[in-house]
Amino acid sequence: MSFDTPVKSLHGVGEAKSSAFERLGIKTCRDLLNFFPRGYEERGNVKTVADAGDGEICSVIVTVSETTAPRRISGGRTIVRSLVRDESGSMELIFFNTPFVAKSLVHGRKFRAFGRIKFGLYGKEMVSPKLEPVIAGAELARFVPKYRLSLPLTQKSFIAAVSEALPLCDRIDDILPQSLIAEKKLLHRGEAIRILHRPGNAEELLKARRTLAFESIVVFRLALSGLRGNATNERAVPLVLKGAGAKKFFENLPFQLTSAQQRAIKEIFADLAKEKPMARLLQGDVGSGKTAVAAAAIYLCVKNGYQACMMAPTEILASQHKKTLDKFLSPFGIRTALLISGMPAAEKRAVRAGLASGGIDVAIGTHALLTEDTAFANCALAVTDEQHRFGVSQRAVLLDKSERDGRRAHMLVMSATPIPRSLSLIIYGDLDVSLLDELPPGRQKIETRVVKQHDMKEVYSFIRDSVADGGRAYVVCPLVEDSENSDRRSAESYFKELTEGQFKGIPCGLIHGRMRPAEKEAAMTAFSTGETKILVSTTVIEVGVDVPEATVMLIENAESFGLSQLHQLRGRIGRGDKRSVCILVDGGGSDEAAERLNVMRDTSDGFKVAEADLQRRGPGDFFGERQSGDFSLAFSAVTDMTLISETDPVLAKLNAGRDLPENKAVFDAAAEFLKKAGGSRTVN
Repeated sequence: MSFDTPVKSLHGVGEAKSSAFERLGIKTCRDLLNFFPRGYEERGNVKTVADAGDGEICSVIVTVSETTAPRRISGGRTIVRSLVRDESGSMELIFFNTPFVAKSLVHGRKFRAFGRIKFGLYGKEMVSPKLEPVIAGAELARFVPKYRLSLPLTQKSFIAAVSEALPLCDRIDDILPQSLIAEKKLLHRGEAIRILHRPGNAEELLKARRTLAFESIVVFRLALSGLRGNATNERAVPLVLKGAGAKKFFENLPFQLTSAQQRAIKEIFADLAKEKPMARLLQGDVGSGKTAVAAAAIYLCVKNGYQACMMAPTEILASQHKKTLDKFLSPFGIRTALLISGMPAAEKRAVRAGLASGGIDVAIGTHALLTEDTAFANCALAVTDEQHRFGVSQRAVLLDKSERDGRRAHMLVMSATPIPRSLSLIIYGDLDVSLLDELPPGRQKIETRVVKQHDMKEVYSFIRDSVADGGRAYVVCPLVEDSENSDRRSAESYFKELTEGQFKGIPCGLIHGRMRPAEKEAAMTAFSTGETKILVSTTVIEVGVDVPEATVMLIENAESFGLSQLHQLRGRIGRGDKRSVCILVDGGGSDEAAERLNVMRDTSDGFKVAEADLQRRGPGDFFGERQSGDFSLAFSAVTDMTLISETDPVLAKLNAGRDLPENKAVFDAAAEFLKKAGGSRTVN
């Protein structure tokens, strides 16, 4: 077996599972070893039945006394009940829709059952526990990894595949020089990767995570310094402010710019006047007015005789930007066009022809702007919104498309997702930063409430009163349609329930990601104009949607969303002059989920929300593609400024000794990352 061995060659991986692995970006054993668990279940926390408390997540080692035959209950489901016991007492294990489990739960068999203890009608019980047979002489793992899955993969089959590939860890070369590994008391790379997949205890897991965190931060910062270094050698078209009529643009705005917006525009205009390409992040919380700032930059670009483009992550957001920019730019004869995948082919061809000929001044679109058949005549400014949803690679493609006669476009990156300084240093290390740290006058502070299902009668009454008072309401669900594997609310069934029940007689709309672009556009237009008063939706309205009359945001199963996503959703209201309320419905879950909702209830500061989110789940995949291969940022402790600051002297030392043989691997890793992320751009 080698690192390049296809996963389909592993035992038990057939065509279906091989396809599922490939959907996760895993084709080879190298990919598999670099696909780290998203978390762990600490099944070594073993309690006796008597000591296990109500609501506690733990393991119990029990012996089966008796098991009922599978029987059908309401909704076509099946249930299996098994009475189990240890030396301290007895309890029930309950399984839904897994009738086959009854064959394993035979009298006298011993299992480790992991799950949440509940006090049921007949005593303690554990619903849908994870079962592992207890076999004499065999040791059960204390930490059991949890991987992101794609059907038909299960955690069991994923763990089995990883186990077969784990011996390869002994052949993994270190990226960092040996002297640095010893100095920082790090593990060797192969050992760290093996521990991440099969940790023996919390201490070694922490050390393995720290090792790969330190390594990935060093490599990534080297790569970003390469991007910034290369940018100093690149040239752009300097844009001239004099004679562009910028004063008329600002006088035509229907509002007064905040001091933060004015400051950001001055910084951007100063960058645009240089031959060095602008590389600037415009960061601000939801509603801080980033689009108006971007419009000013686009105006200056077009008035200098060049094209500009703006790329957004969703078709809804791109369409919203098109409408907003038209308000700012159309009075000056600036020609804009929308380019999204869902448009008719003939319209896309016409837009691309206009971009190639120069007949269109500004293109607003999604990933459709990145396709090979999209070309610009003379693009001098590229704007990306919600940059963390794209990443370095897509940013580079957009820049490559703009290159003409040795010059490339200026780059303005926007993000409404507040990012703590520590993470910003990692993600946007190659960018200068303009911060919009104040909201426009008139923006309302949003009141946030956390409610339970038994409070819904009052919630529905509140929404009806708000609508009757001229407001509008969003109702957000985590799913598009019902799933037999989840009891979460779905947008389709909830829409039917509400329109036939609580909101009967109130015009309601429905929008979700599976609808055709024209259908989504029609639903948003109806809500924006007031034709519909309540919009039932999935998270497709998470970013960019601007309906000032919307005063209520109801989020069902709020415990299933991340903090940053909840903050983005909450930002869809409070955009007018009326009191706005965000209602988070707690459908039940872990203590951690309840704590997340309390954070939302207690703070409206996006940066505090982002810090709390990162402390709970880590950075996640903040790039357009999961960075697989030689290193990953999945375990970077980006909220730990101490760890990041430790890399400062390391970077200086490495750069000073870049020609030393022992440093070759780390610079090769940075160059390889940069090659994947930025095409022809290399580490200097």
